[in-house]
Amino acid sequence: MTAPSGPAAERRVSELLANLQPSATLAVDARAKALKAAGENVIGFGAGEPDFATPQAIVDAAVAACLDPKNHKYTPAAGLPELREAVAKKTLRDSGLAVEASQVIITNGGKHAVANTFEALLDPGDEVIIPAPFWTTYPESAALVGGVPVIVPTNESTGFKATVEQLDAAWTPQTKMLVFCSPSNPTGAVYNADEIDAIGAWAGERGVWVMADEIYEHLTYDDTPFVSLPARSSELGDRWVVVNGVAKTYAMTGWRVGWMIGPPDVIAAATNLQSQITSNISNISQRAALAAVSGDLSAVAMMRETFDRRRKTMTSMLNDIEGISCLNPEGAFYCFPNVTGLLGKEFAGRVATTSAELAEIAIDEVKVAVVPGEAFGSPGYFRLSYALGDDDLVEGVTRLAELFKAV
Repeated sequence: MTAPSGPAAERRVSELLANLQPSATLAVDARAKALKAAGENVIGFGAGEPDFATPQAIVDAAVAACLDPKNHKYTPAAGLPELREAVAKKTLRDSGLAVEASQVIITNGGKHAVANTFEALLDPGDEVIIPAPFWTTYPESAALVGGVPVIVPTNESTGFKATVEQLDAAWTPQTKMLVFCSPSNPTGAVYNADEIDAIGAWAGERGVWVMADEIYEHLTYDDTPFVSLPARSSELGDRWVVVNGVAKTYAMTGWRVGWMIGPPDVIAAATNLQSQITSNISNISQRAALAAVSGDLSAVAMMRETFDRRRKTMTSMLNDIEGISCLNPEGAFYCFPNVTGLLGKEFAGRVATTSAELAEIAIDEVKVAVVPGEAFGSPGYFRLSYALGDDDLVEGVTRLAELFKAV
């Protein structure tokens, strides 16, 4: 038999997907779970998901929805009308941003909302400014549609916040969009009103679209307010999109419900796309999300109080390790310590020259899973989630302290 020739002989998977990088955070979490399944006593700081159960009232709404035959059928591709309306009301309540239900599309989690936004707005060659450290999905999702990620590095000197001067230095005539995430994954940085006003004015002057990721809006600490960039920045006009969801606020990562909010023409385009890609999101999950966004925030306040306690514990313990320094995160549920002081030193007979190698030593030697800064465009750091039980948090950081203690 003659061997195949031409493109089929060279590649079985498309070039587009062959070049796509896997989610580093999910990869770390998967490895930790695999080790646990094999009987190892692993503590995982990798996953960005609350350790709480979804509040009971939300679960009850989903159970009731399962029993209602109307939820067994297709519904509008953009989402249940009553959920879109509820999201619009919730957005005004929490962000001060007034939108119509027609400006909301319900998506399969926040990640889907990000993908919809890039697909709706970017043409091949359009540049997307992404401050680093960044959530791992942003550059990969932009590149999938031919966008060109332009990374703007930040560090502790600015509290991991990008300045207008940095953004303007990265701007070119091909710049289409700025990705803006506050509170930030992975650093926990929260931009204040003055910083947001300056960035909004810059984007408006330059004619740059802003995708504002507000998924951690309810997770800020020390009386630090959440400020919505589109709600404050009249200079943007209608060149903005908000992506959000129920995952972090209501401990609903597995329910897979997010949303995208934007100007009518962009939402219409995204709805058309979604009608061809997914159709409607699970009706049961949508009914659960409706109960979440329509209800009060008492369960959210309880979870935030717990996260705050863990934040303080983790930050203090990390700063007690010689060679590590960690800013106090103002939001989300991550610490992002600088570990460059450990590089080049020997631990358990091994020497790491990068934070990625150091993370490998941690999971191999003391069974602690962290995500290295390379995954977020910022080598020399770790991301540790404090969305896990208090005892596991203390045990995990204690293991790191023992591993990295001065010898």
